Amino acid sequence: MSTDTQRPYLIVGRAGQLATDLAAAAAARNLPAVALGRPDLDLTDASSAARVIAALHPRAVVNAAAYTNVDRAESEPELAFALNRDGPARLAMACAAAGIPLVHVSTDMVFDGTKDSAYVETDRTNPLGVYARSKLAGEEAVATALSDHVVVRVSWVFGPSGDNFVKKLLTWARERGELSIVSDQRGRPTYSPGLAAALLTLAERMAAGGPAAPRGLLHLAGASLMTRYEQALAVMEGATARGGPRAAVKPVLTRDFPTPARRPLNAELDPGLAARAHGIRLDRFEADLALTLDRLLGPIPTPGRPAS
Repeated sequence: MSTDTQRPYLIVGRAGQLATDLAAAAAARNLPAVALGRPDLDLTDASSAARVIAALHPRAVVNAAAYTNVDRAESEPELAFALNRDGPARLAMACAAAGIPLVHVSTDMVFDGTKDSAYVETDRTNPLGVYARSKLAGEEAVATALSDHVVVRVSWVFGPSGDNFVKKLLTWARERGELSIVSDQRGRPTYSPGLAAALLTLAERMAAGGPAAPRGLLHLAGASLMTRYEQALAVMEGATARGGPRAAVKPVLTRDFPTPARRPLNAELDPGLAARAHGIRLDRFEADLALTLDRLLGPIPTPGRPAS
């Protein structure tokens, strides 16, 4: 059998935004890691997780796989619950049988957004739609099946890889001259590479074991609180500075911009517990946005020098 340090970390969700950044974070730390998704690890397959766990015997598992189409979930509830509740339950049971810790990623949308201040881990949940209910059910299934777990709720994840709000804004700006963006939804935009590094840190500490190993619920989110409208303004400003797409941004209210699934107006997660208990703090939006736009559009041109 391989030594403990040779055993890989298993990343579930090979092609997604966060899984991509988790694999990059592991490579940057020279940690052995295997990222698997369908068909190699299929969360809708009753025996797939157990087979993979038995074959790899990973040091820890980070589950970044999910059904994430919030609006489509309203018409596909069975699939949403299969991927967001039943799949994590099977994964947690397989980890429990093998004695392996699990970091499971959840969402700010388990809350209804009616609280005036940031949500802490002990606040009452009240999901508004199918996607949110399926994610909360996944949290509960993981906690029931496996004691050695951390459920990490995250918020407004963005970055240079995958599909996210920042990249959508750039696409929309290429297609139209004015964007209508909700101004009454607020949250903490969270940089996917930074989040991935934090999740990997949690997984490493869980694999090391001991009384200080993380367990239970944690909120991880970026340091900046803003509305979607304010976020869009910053993206357009940064894109314009890099010679990228630009569009005027018009504020609208959520009630005037209906979607199949309701969104919480307050999506702010309080990351204080992660900072106090584990020393994990994520960066401000401005710095992380600059890194993202540099990757997507190139750096801001130096005065006197043309853009590349």
